[in-house]
Amino acid sequence: MLLFVQRLLKPGGRRTSVTVGDLISIPLPLRPLHSPPYPPPNTKAGFAALLRSHSQSSSLKQTHALILTTGFSVKNSLLTQMLEILSASGEMDYARNLFDEMPKPRIFIWNTLIRGYARSNLFAEAVAVYQNMRELGVRPDNFTFPFVFKACAALLDRWAGMEIHGVVVKLGLHLNNIVGTELVLMYVKVSDSDFAEEVFENMGDHRDLIAWNAVISAYAQSGRADRALAHFRRMEFAGVEPDTITLASVLSSCAYLGSFEMGKKLHRRIKQGILPSNIFVENTLLDVYSKCGRMEEALKLFNEMPSRNVVSWSTMIGGFAINGDSNKALDLFFQMGGEGVEPNDVTLLAVLLACSHGGLVTQGKKLFCSLASPTVEHYAAMIDLIGRSGRLDEAYGVIQSMPIVPDAGVWGALLNACVIHRNRELGEVAADELVKLAPGTSSYLVILSNMYAALGRWDEVEKIREWMRSSRLKKVAGFSSVELDGEVHVFSEGSRVGSKIHQVLCELTIAVRGMGYSPETGGALHDVEEEEKSEALMGHSERIAIAFIVAYSEDKECPLRIMKNLRICGDCHEFSKFASMALGREIVMRDKSRFHHFRDGECSCRDFW
Repeated sequence: MLLFVQRLLKPGGRRTSVTVGDLISIPLPLRPLHSPPYPPPNTKAGFAALLRSHSQSSSLKQTHALILTTGFSVKNSLLTQMLEILSASGEMDYARNLFDEMPKPRIFIWNTLIRGYARSNLFAEAVAVYQNMRELGVRPDNFTFPFVFKACAALLDRWAGMEIHGVVVKLGLHLNNIVGTELVLMYVKVSDSDFAEEVFENMGDHRDLIAWNAVISAYAQSGRADRALAHFRRMEFAGVEPDTITLASVLSSCAYLGSFEMGKKLHRRIKQGILPSNIFVENTLLDVYSKCGRMEEALKLFNEMPSRNVVSWSTMIGGFAINGDSNKALDLFFQMGGEGVEPNDVTLLAVLLACSHGGLVTQGKKLFCSLASPTVEHYAAMIDLIGRSGRLDEAYGVIQSMPIVPDAGVWGALLNACVIHRNRELGEVAADELVKLAPGTSSYLVILSNMYAALGRWDEVEKIREWMRSSRLKKVAGFSSVELDGEVHVFSEGSRVGSKIHQVLCELTIAVRGMGYSPETGGALHDVEEEEKSEALMGHSERIAIAFIVAYSEDKECPLRIMKNLRICGDCHEFSKFASMALGREIVMRDKSRFHHFRDGECSCRDFW
């Protein structure tokens, strides 16, 4: 015990001799005038009151030393109180030392330590404590598992999560709504949607608003926006009233999928007072309209908002940027400054993107040079701006002079520019850096493969494919989604289509070829005959989506709205320009980085994307 006291009282952990007189001379906290007196100091009640006065860990060492020297070290209730304070403040090394001194800690104390590790993002330690607890025969309870599942989810440790799930079932705790909710979240985050669905279904009547919010939010954040919207519909059918947390997740899913009809319906219910609202929900609605290409509706909502914060302004600036109206984005930025709203890093990034999408190199450079401490994201946007304009050597020079280490976003921007301008040498330099920074990422290899294919270097394409196969890297699957009559339809590349869609696609292809469209087969990634390449291009998901709307939409004049998760290829971009003329209709397409508004054979991006 003396050594532990010495360790507590001496900063840096060096041991010194300590006497009881030294401990008694440590001043107690002064109490305010007219406050109730402390209980007698050298009693359990006195120490408990003293601990309650320490909301932080800074002065706990002195109190801990007093507890140890007065014989209360065996009183787990006092040490538990200390452990809770330490865990809440993130002092986990000190907390673990304290825990190790405790004789036969109860389950509540184990849970406190696990919770402290999980809250401090020390997830492996949280799981290790749980496993140690099980080895010692301590029976976990319903307060143990939520934080253990949080740790498994953060570690993406599916197998550990499944093993612990088995323990939960054996103990009969799988119907507990808190445990079940965290279990669902864990399976969603480790990409096991089948188990997530099974657990959620088995929860039955324990499925309260918190559980619904958890599963909807998990799907929204993991890129499964379609499942998030499906669960929201089920939640409403079950009679569970949504709150602002629900709406934020649902609206963000609408933005991801471009589900304008669902977003508009929710907005209407919010205005009628049926659904709750706050500035966070309104900002998310702005994002929905912006990412659905509806900037008029977004601007109307923005002007009607009773209060606006920097997120509101940033969302609008970013919205105009991705919709190809760079000048309006810049005008709004200057208006923001005129109204005294201080921009943040997100705002400035949105303005740089506006300059990049609009080819406004001079304005973008001027803004970038005015930044006191640009972030790596700002540098990536600047590289994108310079590189897209064809100044590849200048972009490379900026990277070499960066005061901070360039990340994958910076090198990825350079690689994209090299693909656009077919600069093989510099593209390979960027790709080599990306291999070092993100060896488990396939997207940059696909980009490099596209460049080699466009240059006809099929031997290099095959080398990349072999590398991806041996490394078990898979290409991100491309898909396009459209909304029709309130339902979202998703198409992947090469999707099987019915005869009606196939007929429309063939007729449209014949029509655009008659107007001068010629397939750009350099983007086809197979060393096959030109005719086969053309056939492969017809199976791209955005073309299937166009044919689907033409085939099944009753409104033959409204714009065709398509959302794509990847960058649109050059040939589909050209095809869409001709299709807008052939159909006499606007085609609004959002790809990974921006909107393309195709009208009368022209695109809002001016072929700069």
